[in-house]
Amino acid sequence: MTLEAFADTIVPGAKRSPDDRAVAGASEGGGAVVAGAVDLLETPAAGVAEGLDSLTQMLNGHARDYAAEHGLELDEDVPPFVALAFEHRTALVARLVAPGHPEKDGWVALTLFSNMAFDTGAHMHTLDAIAAGHPGLKAMKFSKPDADGLWRFPAFTYGRPLARKHPDTTPSGNPA
Repeated sequence: MTLEAFADTIVPGAKRSPDDRAVAGASEGGGAVVAGAVDLLETPAAGVAEGLDSLTQMLNGHARDYAAEHGLELDEDVPPFVALAFEHRTALVARLVAPGHPEKDGWVALTLFSNMAFDTGAHMHTLDAIAAGHPGLKAMKFSKPDADGLWRFPAFTYGRPLARKHPDTTPSGNPA
């Protein structure tokens, strides 16, 4: 829940249900949480899975300190970071990723993975992400592949070819 709240602070989304506490509902549509930020963080290839428990404990500790500093009463039914209102989550994260913060590298890594989950769906095959209506790919209007699952771009980006095709190029586009 804490990691979801962090990811939602980075790329906000709509609440998944009226009783959703992790997602603050600061934006419309799906944000990092719906895009799979926690799934990406827990993927061994991301290289951060082993440190997530420690980062979660640290984040909740920072949230308790932040709440005390600002005279905020936290709901004890949820983790401290989740209990913070969105504007306070944002202020705390800004503090954690600021130059000079001793734990900055860990928080920046979580921030980057939250963005990556939304921007690319890196934990999923692109075809699966598109089929599932991945919110980030949908937001940037990522094109669907042709019926055979391949992407082809018949119109040149700049309105003209950038280079002539090599005469030995095969019909599939590979060099001979």
